[in-house]
Amino acid sequence: MGGSLPRSDALVEPVEQFVGALAPVLAGLAGATGSSRAGGLEEDAALEAYDLAAAFVDSDGRHSDDELWAFITAFAPRFATRLRQATPVHVRAAGLVAGKRAWLHKPSLLFDTLLQADLRNGTRHAWAYYEHAMLIAHTVVSLDAHTSHAELAALDGFRTMLLQALAAAGLRPVAGAPGGTTAARPVAPPEAVEGERLAAPRPLDELLGELDDLIGLDAVKAEVKLVADLLQVHDLRRQRGLPVPESTHHLVFTGNPGTGKTTVARLLAQIYRTLKVVERGHLVETDRSGLVAGYVGQTATRVRQVFDRAMGGVLLIDEAYALARGGERDFGIEAIDMIVKLVEDRRDALVVIVAGYPDEMATFLDSNPGLRSRFPKTIFFPDYSGDELLAIFAVMAAQDHYRCTRRARGKVRAFFDLQQRDRGFGNARLARNLFEQAIANQASRIVAMDAPDDDDLVTLTAHDIPD
Repeated sequence: MGGSLPRSDALVEPVEQFVGALAPVLAGLAGATGSSRAGGLEEDAALEAYDLAAAFVDSDGRHSDDELWAFITAFAPRFATRLRQATPVHVRAAGLVAGKRAWLHKPSLLFDTLLQADLRNGTRHAWAYYEHAMLIAHTVVSLDAHTSHAELAALDGFRTMLLQALAAAGLRPVAGAPGGTTAARPVAPPEAVEGERLAAPRPLDELLGELDDLIGLDAVKAEVKLVADLLQVHDLRRQRGLPVPESTHHLVFTGNPGTGKTTVARLLAQIYRTLKVVERGHLVETDRSGLVAGYVGQTATRVRQVFDRAMGGVLLIDEAYALARGGERDFGIEAIDMIVKLVEDRRDALVVIVAGYPDEMATFLDSNPGLRSRFPKTIFFPDYSGDELLAIFAVMAAQDHYRCTRRARGKVRAFFDLQQRDRGFGNARLARNLFEQAIANQASRIVAMDAPDDDDLVTLTAHDIPD
């Protein structure tokens, strides 16, 4: 949606696209069933867009003039009786959008109709609905200068509901669908290489789906989706020449080892690329040893070199608090000073994530006056529960073509339950260590057997799980 449209016209194009894409589909479905309404279903598609837009106007309960003027401009030509000579005051007084947010809580009848038709006919019309509906949703949320948390939560809830319905029906993204949805999964290069030709950015829905597939981390997933939605809203405002609040994309990740910080950072790098925050979307990982040199003047050069490698992507500084541990004469302080400078100088060229234990990261952010303003957002990664660690263990086993007996799974769960959950609890690393010990034990058991069969070779028993 390019150009610089007046604010009241912002919804016109997304609504026209929604109706233009779905009305012919509904007419075709009606014609196939012999319905007499085969030629007159444009109003049904327009009413769906009306309800959707009204629901997002109501999602935070504010019903601002900017939202309502855009709503009136988009729908008055189609619903003259309802909106003739309407103003925001009239819409509020008539309650035309009040209470509409409940419409977002379950798939609509029209969406379900398209979904069932897709299952019967092998078509992809429900995906078209999803793509065009999300454009209307993001456009409505972009109308106010300040985007509320309630609006972002409504976006995430609506998207998740539709995607879950599509996944439950076995309908996957298709290459060339509106919005660039594709089944391809090109992997971003590990580091920037000058002149290298890049694969196309991965679709946002695919990346968020991969995020959802991660075990646990519900609060982390919600925060990442909030970041993604806000970026899309800001992009729509920017396209229309509307003011966009100044914001930084740099983040603080806190939590114990093995809680998925690197995995999420890698996904976030690709999300940032898809949303045009960074150009390449690769992840460069480093720590104190990669940033601090042993001689005066070398640390600044080393920090600059690491930033150079991360240009166009995301730089993850693990255990960043270690930079502040040596006191005023330590070269770690020189590294922090250089990080603060480069984060500012290159704020439009890369994103920096600093990670570590919660308490130590608070101390790190206080070690330089410029850090907190440049890293205002913190995402906390909690320890995994016993059930989540068992699921992680099972995934590791399945990936290497092993399966666990029921007693083996019970022993794995008991092992995790007995671990002391203190500072430094290993989480997924603990699960990896346990799995590697289990397959080593299984190998010792197998070589002592006279004639192991294929089932023996892929089965982990309770005897293989360390006590």
